[in-house]
Amino acid sequence: MAAQRPSTRRAASLALGAMILLIIWYDRIFNTSSQTSRPMTDINTHAPASHSNISPGDTTPADLSSARAPFVAWPLRRLCTEQVESDALVPGLVFICDNNSGGPGNIRNYILTCVRYAIEAGATGLQIPRIRTRSVNDKADLFKEYQPLSYMFSEAHFRAAMGEACPHISLFPSDEGLEAIPGVTAKAAREKLPPERMVRSITPKDFGGSRAGCDSRDPNRHTDRFGSAFRQWVRDTVADLGLRPPSWENPMLVRLSWGVLWDWHIFRDGPELAATFGGLLRIREDILELADRVVWSVKGLAALGVESGSSRLEENTHDGRFLGIHLRTEEDALSQWPTYENQSKGYFHRAEKQGFGGGVAYLASGSEKEARRFSEDAQTHLSLKVKSKYDLVQDQELERLKSLSWDQQALVDFAVLLQSDYFVGVSPSSFSINVALKRHLQNEGLYTRPWKVGASDKRSWLVGRYFSYWDDWLFMFDGMWP
Repeated sequence: MAAQRPSTRRAASLALGAMILLIIWYDRIFNTSSQTSRPMTDINTHAPASHSNISPGDTTPADLSSARAPFVAWPLRRLCTEQVESDALVPGLVFICDNNSGGPGNIRNYILTCVRYAIEAGATGLQIPRIRTRSVNDKADLFKEYQPLSYMFSEAHFRAAMGEACPHISLFPSDEGLEAIPGVTAKAAREKLPPERMVRSITPKDFGGSRAGCDSRDPNRHTDRFGSAFRQWVRDTVADLGLRPPSWENPMLVRLSWGVLWDWHIFRDGPELAATFGGLLRIREDILELADRVVWSVKGLAALGVESGSSRLEENTHDGRFLGIHLRTEEDALSQWPTYENQSKGYFHRAEKQGFGGGVAYLASGSEKEARRFSEDAQTHLSLKVKSKYDLVQDQELERLKSLSWDQQALVDFAVLLQSDYFVGVSPSSFSINVALKRHLQNEGLYTRPWKVGASDKRSWLVGRYFSYWDDWLFMFDGMWP
């Protein structure tokens, strides 16, 4: 044994040396990219945020269906590292992801889609996304003033997650305007244009290949070629117009066209990124706290039971189980979507099949009138006691809830429905689909397979039509990050 010690020491030394070289190599990749692709004045500060220690090959279960699920960074870090290593970065290329509209499901997916395109394009800068609000008086009017990302999501978490996974992308505040992006003010002065006029609007489907014969709503079939085609377009534009190439002294600002939110077929990036990319956007903590209080209340009611028309509590057999329901019949719902009758009939059938008769359900609806109607029908058909968020909080918590906008209150519903024991919603509501896909992550986590459209995964079920890929909006299932 003694004769083997020198070779053992030598092997250990070689292993240690290899490890040191690996660390130096990894550090150089990200530090080099930082120096070559970032502005000298980098304001990309990253606040601490909850993240997961799950690494490639780790089979440790993580409940990614939770609204507070830790951000698993390695799938996105792998993607961003590939961009750095392939020399695909464009110094001074900054994406602006504010051309969004609608409810939380649409807003969320637009921002994520825009960030994904930005990474593929080789962007080295990103303005913190803004959120466009809808009219208070007309829910179908989606194009009102802008609010910061924190209107719905945690900006600190977004900064931290992006910094952990894609440190080569600098983040710039949106509340200071485009002038907060290095080089913009000087370029605007040189070109005698207001900064907003310097923004180039692009439609991603114009890059990478032909889509002849496809419906305009079809997902982008050429996302694999988007990055190289876009960068070639940048080079051609610079050459044809005699412009200076993009740099931090001469930044190029890009905004995606409206309506690209379902463009990216998420499973093209593999199940790991498909399951975790949505973790970049976490709902505001105060909204999650309200949702927790609602869940606590509804579980308490479900555990004890509530005799209709009385304050008397009685024991039942549901052990705190509650059904989550999304009723989508508000004024901005499209006419071709399932009607109240279609939705309620399907929900009652599924509730009975899942054993919720005589139990408690949580109803998410933006219409008080329709909510009352549904509650009465549920009681008549199934003795199902239906409660909304307004029934489950009181005093200061109720005031906090009422102070939120219509779409912010929808985020309370979203977080509550994620915690229901079974969920029923409607396709093609992006809200319902988002809830179902997020819940779908619970069992298989990182390696979750795609949701089977038109079926149930034993945790959720969606009423709807599933015959036409485009007319029934089935493309949303391919393009929505859970």
